[in-house]
Amino acid sequence: MKLQEAFFILVIMSNFYMLGTSRIDAVIRAAGVQGLILGPLLFLFHDHLDSATVAIGISTIFIKGIAIPSLLYRAMRDVQIRRESKPFLGYVASMLLGAIGTGAAVVFANTLPLIPGPYSWLLVPASFSTVLTGFILLVTRVKAINQVIGFLALENGIFIFGLLLLNAVPFLVEVGVLLDLLVAVFVMGIILNYIQRTFSSLDTVRLASLKDS
Repeated sequence: MKLQEAFFILVIMSNFYMLGTSRIDAVIRAAGVQGLILGPLLFLFHDHLDSATVAIGISTIFIKGIAIPSLLYRAMRDVQIRRESKPFLGYVASMLLGAIGTGAAVVFANTLPLIPGPYSWLLVPASFSTVLTGFILLVTRVKAINQVIGFLALENGIFIFGLLLLNAVPFLVEVGVLLDLLVAVFVMGIILNYIQRTFSSLDTVRLASLKDS
């Protein structure tokens, strides 16, 4: 249980790090750390490890912790973007909103009628905090790369909450989240490519300049 709590604390700390930095490479790194944490968490929550569970856990580590951050690093270098300069919501305000949401998640978690199981009391707060972090990045950041990372954080939060159902419907939860994540990344990659081609920039506010011909 203590190891679970250490992982969840790292997840929450990475959330605040993503909300409080303007450096896109640092945000990508924090998202990668979350991906590396989710794989071991999958092993900790499963009562009986089998080949399918091990394969899904290793795939989670590789896809979320290594492959996707590497692709985002490459995209960042290709478009030569290093920082988020003018977000809709400032970094201090973002961190404050994240802290309020995390505190509210702790209070809310204590009211849920959860069946006792081999999970830490930090699971639900970490899940809600990560979902909120993803939502904040999605709606308050201008750069499309940061918005992609926001979607990844949102998926990570859903993945963490899905650990509660792992022993009931393990394969469905694991594969469903990974498939959803893969599809989302491919779609967002296509969107990034077309935004960059059309506007020579990844500022999504420039989409407002589109007009009907």
